[in-house]
Amino acid sequence: MTIERQQIGQRMSRIVKHNGTIYLCGQVCKDATQDITEQTRTMLEKVDELLQQAGSGREHILSATLYLKTMADFAAMNAVWDAWVPEGHAPARACVEAAMARPELLVEISVIAAER
Repeated sequence: MTIERQQIGQRMSRIVKHNGTIYLCGQVCKDATQDITEQTRTMLEKVDELLQQAGSGREHILSATLYLKTMADFAAMNAVWDAWVPEGHAPARACVEAAMARPELLVEISVIAAER
């Protein structure tokens, strides 16, 4: 039973692979000065990049947990999410309101996916 860690930092690995399952650390936007639409879009771009590096893709996402600073952004975040998720491949998902690591962050995601 092997555990493979990629992009290892002091506090976390960005990718952990075990037994055909890929775990991504929480991802946030590329520019926290942007609105919820742009923060969600660039956050999901980062998920795409990490999944590709790990040997997977969005059609293989098993589960996603989204954290919103405020549920007032739920509809705008979902508009981006719905366009991003491939039809017929919606993962199990939860979305909660949460205090963010930095006040300017509006959204964060944690993803579990299967290898291709």
